[in-house]
Amino acid sequence: MSVEMKILASHEEWLEARSNTIGGSDASAIVGMNPYKSNIDLWLEKTGQVVPEDISDKSYVKFGTEAEPLMRKLFELDFPEYQVFYKENNLFLNDKYPWGHYSADGWLTDENGRKGILEIKTTEILQSMQKEKWKDRLPDNYYIQLLHGFLIMEADFAILKGRLKTVFNGIPYIQIKHYPIERIDVEDDIQYLAKEEKRFWEKVESRQKPGLILPNF
Repeated sequence: MSVEMKILASHEEWLEARSNTIGGSDASAIVGMNPYKSNIDLWLEKTGQVVPEDISDKSYVKFGTEAEPLMRKLFELDFPEYQVFYKENNLFLNDKYPWGHYSADGWLTDENGRKGILEIKTTEILQSMQKEKWKDRLPDNYYIQLLHGFLIMEADFAILKGRLKTVFNGIPYIQIKHYPIERIDVEDDIQYLAKEEKRFWEKVESRQKPGLILPNF
């Protein structure tokens, strides 16, 4: 079987394992769709020339970490047609794509036995531009993250659960959104990403700097 799930013994071991391959949050940088990191930035990290910034103490990261199990439980209550599974420090690997890994916020089985990915995001909308990125669609970097999940986990479908917070006059307003994706509808994009990731990883292994891909924002 090509897909393997590992449960790492500690958070530190999980962080170390993730650094050696391409993860879901890395994938968008490879194709120029990450607003925070370029493909050159990622290449420098993966070749060990730059240490990634530690953002674990950022307030928004802490909020997302603490909110995740609550949102996962709410998903389970709102969608009883799915079996919801989760193990802390999980790492999915696929021998077809040895350069990649995926850490899932949850994995699903539907009533027909199909396998799915659950991804959970929390964000605070500070600008109208951010709101537009969530309007009737997923932000590009999260879409690419799910494509990477499809690739590694060989899932049939994915659902992203998003918690969007907007503050007016000191009062938080919360909007919960769900974005379902069927693998059959995005297969071409998955295969495109696989080719780009393979090409990028060849640059990492050869230590040959790739050409800069500018984000289209």
